[in-house]
Amino acid sequence: MNIGEAAKLSGLSAKMIRHYESLGLIPSRRLANGYRNYADADVTTLRFIRHARALAFPLDDVGKLLALWGDEKRCSADVRRIALDHVEALESKAQAMQAMASSLRHLAAHCTGDDRPDCPILNELEKTL
Repeated sequence: MNIGEAAKLSGLSAKMIRHYESLGLIPSRRLANGYRNYADADVTTLRFIRHARALAFPLDDVGKLLALWGDEKRCSADVRRIALDHVEALESKAQAMQAMASSLRHLAAHCTGDDRPDCPILNELEKTL
């Protein structure tokens, strides 16, 4: 099947498929005329990638998960470790985002929001870290 069909079946854009191909996440299969050619197994791999990316796995981890997925002698402990490391990273990012939201909420609460030019939000952003 061509890239358009693979895109439709996998739920990815043709641009993302080309990107994943350039990263080596899926093999480059070309016909004699240079057109890309995908098999059903490639679409399954693309769906796997799409799902992993929807869970915000970094591309490096997606590559590791793909390798483990294709390895019948894999240890599920390796897959679990990647998943739990990712959970830890997500939780850390969530805490950082909560702290940012709290800081902005505090600044907004101290802004009168009237016609005067004085603004604690801008004053805070002006400070050097």
